[in-house]
Amino acid sequence: MVHLYHQHLNQVSPAQINPSQIQTVSLVDPYVVEALKKLVGCYVCFETTRGRIEGIIIDVKPDHVLLQTHKHQVCVRIAEIVWTMPL
Repeated sequence: MVHLYHQHLNQVSPAQINPSQIQTVSLVDPYVVEALKKLVGCYVCFETTRGRIEGIIIDVKPDHVLLQTHKHQVCVRIAEIVWTMPL
């Protein structure tokens, strides 16, 4: 049964996929979003799964934070944040 399922997946090309059939799933932690919204305008440090980043929080959405670093605006996925510390 598994073999047939994988065989079926291999027969589908990206051109055959209808965008309306794609379903995006994103987990939202309302407590984290609320805490981050209280830090808008503050200089913070995020430890992420990819490393540390510092900057001023510009905006907070359910799935990401917009951070102004010294040179760029950076979009950080909340799911990738391990911890946050105001500086």
